[in-house]
Amino acid sequence: MSRCGFVALIGAPNAGKSTLINALVGTKVAIVTPKVQTTRAPLRGIAMEQQSQIIILDTPGIFTARRSLDEAMVESAWAGASDADIVIMITDARRGLDDDAESIIQRLRESEFEAHLVLNKVDLIRREELLETAKIFNDRFGFGRTFMISALTGDGLAGLRSFLADTVPKGPWLYPEDQVADAPLRQIAAEITREKLFLKLHQELPYASTVETEAWTEQKDGSVRIDQVIYVERDGQKKIVLGKGGETIKAIGQAARREIGKFVGVPVHLFLFVKVREKWSTDPERLRMMGLVPPSRS
Repeated sequence: MSRCGFVALIGAPNAGKSTLINALVGTKVAIVTPKVQTTRAPLRGIAMEQQSQIIILDTPGIFTARRSLDEAMVESAWAGASDADIVIMITDARRGLDDDAESIIQRLRESEFEAHLVLNKVDLIRREELLETAKIFNDRFGFGRTFMISALTGDGLAGLRSFLADTVPKGPWLYPEDQVADAPLRQIAAEITREKLFLKLHQELPYASTVETEAWTEQKDGSVRIDQVIYVERDGQKKIVLGKGGETIKAIGQAARREIGKFVGVPVHLFLFVKVREKWSTDPERLRMMGLVPPSRS
């Protein structure tokens, strides 16, 4: 009997949601950086376990929103949870029940969600502290199951994967068995380039930029030409992205091209352009293109 269902991962920024979804799927489908709030729009990764197809929603980190983009990201995370068959709250076990975790639990309680708890990064915390943290969380909310894992090392993932496979509803698969993500290649390519932006640039600039794939052209020799635009909000930011003599954007492009090529399995010719679009992060149309729902006041 086949099974298929949706699993929403919710948690604070840097809890390890993207690392976990990549680990469950078995390949990289979500971008990962050390910076918080890397994930913006929900992305679905598809994991297979025996006769079960597990569709995992990687949602933006839930935090105190201050901008229209932030609000749209947070609300998209909760929208994903409301539509899922299984809700998983993932948290960095080292942080304990901090303000972010408390606010998420409060929202879970108000929304009357049934949820399970994943304590991540257990390889970085002493067992005594881990058990105490698990008790504190479960005293605050009636989680169905608690899993202690390291998404990075793979510790504890087998038990979580088996639980999800056994718990998603019975039904036919929604995707081919070899499909790993439910997103257009154009979107995945843009996310890969945005990841390289986050890794190369510092401070606030990555948060003031976004990447859009404008053209995807298959060439006669089997390669692909990809034209992407990096949007920033001010002229000064454009100069930083370009770098002295174009060195920065060249490095970003080289790193992105290699990873995109590996993902699509064909040679890639990547062309990056930088443009200024003031207040793009408050533009409802831009937010919709990113898969987000603009705040009502936008």
